[in-house]
Amino acid sequence: MVKVVIVGAGGRMGKALIRAVVAKEDAELFGAVDLPNHSDLGKDAGEFAGCGEQNVRLTDNLADALEGADVLIDFTFHKAVPNNVKIAAGKLCAVVIGTTGLTPEETEVVRKESFKIPIVWAPNMSVGVNLLFALTKKVAEILGPEFDAEIVEMHHRNKKDAPSGTAMRIAESLAEGRKRQLDDVACYGRKGITGERPVGEIGIHTLRGGDVIGDHTVIFAGDSERFELTHKASNRDVFAKGAVFATTWISDKKPRIYDMQDILGLN
Repeated sequence: MVKVVIVGAGGRMGKALIRAVVAKEDAELFGAVDLPNHSDLGKDAGEFAGCGEQNVRLTDNLADALEGADVLIDFTFHKAVPNNVKIAAGKLCAVVIGTTGLTPEETEVVRKESFKIPIVWAPNMSVGVNLLFALTKKVAEILGPEFDAEIVEMHHRNKKDAPSGTAMRIAESLAEGRKRQLDDVACYGRKGITGERPVGEIGIHTLRGGDVIGDHTVIFAGDSERFELTHKASNRDVFAKGAVFATTWISDKKPRIYDMQDILGLN
């Protein structure tokens, strides 16, 4: 039984994670953590997540919550991730990170801590989205730069980072399939008189609005035909289930950074 602690447990994603852990037979909800001013502090995590009493109280002390735990799940905010990972590493506790938008400096902290503990770090925990990454790379390899590639993503109005971490991973997969560096070919939206589209350019476009959980489409547009790959998430449970699956997979792995491609055998 893998003992799981969730940080950011009081948020919408945190509650979905609590329900997913409770539903999984080989995982145990061991701890739930959020900010000191959270309105549910001290309450039973299962009750406020809607899955019944679990005898786990929401706390603001991550270090205490990790005592005896196997895996920490972090779906918080990019600024919080480095310290959360440091605390987990100090407890030799594996980490599953679903947070996106980390700065290069924050990313470097996570990479350094991965020498001490195993970390699953993925911009999207959905099995379907990770299949989309693999398919995008393969299609890019086959069609080549002669097919114009565009990526369109849409999320709810409250999402803070743009483009989404998932869209960026799709773009990286596409560039990798073409054996190019993304920074050399990426175009983030267009405005004004931009001229003809360069061969090999990868367009990345961001839409925000409503309560959209996450839609991603990759378009390969050639002469006389167009090929599209699309994934749409209808609720957060799909990400929560993937993250909890990752906790049971990583609990006995060696220290380094893994992603969902490793877990699904797609690498």
